[in-house]
Amino acid sequence: MNKRVYFLMVIAFIVGIVELIISGILDLIAEDLNVSLGQAGWLITVFALIFALMSPVLLVATEKVERKRLMIICLWIFLLGNIITIFSPNYAIVFLGRVVTALSGALLTILCLVMAPAMVEKQYKGRAIGIISMGVSGSLVLGIPIGLVLGNNFGWRAPFVMVAILTVISIIGVHLWMNRVEPMKAVPLRTQIASLTNSKVTFALLTTFLYMSGHTALYAYLKPFLEETMALNATMVSLIYFIFGLSAVSGGGIGGALADNFGSRKTISISLVLFIFTFIIIPFTTNLVPLFIIVSIVWGILSWAISPAMQSYLIETSPKTASILQSLNNTALHLGVAAGSFFGGIIINIVPIVYNAFIGAILIFLSLITAYISMHSKEISPATIK
Repeated sequence: MNKRVYFLMVIAFIVGIVELIISGILDLIAEDLNVSLGQAGWLITVFALIFALMSPVLLVATEKVERKRLMIICLWIFLLGNIITIFSPNYAIVFLGRVVTALSGALLTILCLVMAPAMVEKQYKGRAIGIISMGVSGSLVLGIPIGLVLGNNFGWRAPFVMVAILTVISIIGVHLWMNRVEPMKAVPLRTQIASLTNSKVTFALLTTFLYMSGHTALYAYLKPFLEETMALNATMVSLIYFIFGLSAVSGGGIGGALADNFGSRKTISISLVLFIFTFIIIPFTTNLVPLFIIVSIVWGILSWAISPAMQSYLIETSPKTASILQSLNNTALHLGVAAGSFFGGIIINIVPIVYNAFIGAILIFLSLITAYISMHSKEISPATIK
């Protein structure tokens, strides 16, 4: 397989790490910029919303630009956003820096997802997407601890200095190592909208939204879940987060490989069934730490194994509009994270936190239904995509 795919994974990791690297240093930012903790938290919110909503818009707007050139432009803008953040004198400028990095980062991530499968043979497309997913999941897992360590030791701007340095290295790497990747023939907006209104596509995107909402309904509150149901100390909580993180990172690669070997539809269906079963039994494993860790490993793998299979499924469903569909799937995933954390927060104020696992199982079960509807909906006719 083309080794440049792994370089794209690194870029996806660098971009993704900026989203949550700020979570562990919110108190430092709030104190230094003289704002409330809630205002500091908005720096995460604005990034997530822009990242989720703007990637399909930006992809359509730049659909005629050669991909290597576009990636270099985006990396320079991404670097600018981090430099603005590093030298920002006040909260408003930090906010501006986050907007700039979110806009460029949203397009960079989808470029990685689009370019990776275009670089490899047909039998490796799912694996290529899975490798990029490993970069994204790895960044989400490692972003918080990296930001925490650097921020506490060198100040809250230090993590962004690290990202800026890595971005410069990436720019050099793209210049020297990446080949030109011509964009796919532009598909008329009318045709793209037609593919989106197809029930096959609509329910596929809804599947991503629902299973990620179910996952996040529990994962966003994993720390209080562990403390309340298992009375674990800080060291054990950190250990479980680390184990879960390693499992999640490997899940992207495993899901891509399974999609290549067994097909995207079978991989999605089996993974969702296992996901539901895992969430149902999680509350019954809290009395035995080793058993809970085993279940957590399965949970971590499944949480990111479905994404590359779903990306492959969307490519197979509508190859001509694959780029915009992958972008929208990425949007559905991020909106699922937002919805799951919001809904989970409401649930824990009403019932004991253990019920978040059952709520998650219900949402994932709904995603299995939408996946079934999508897979059995009418195929998109090639004649409608010219």
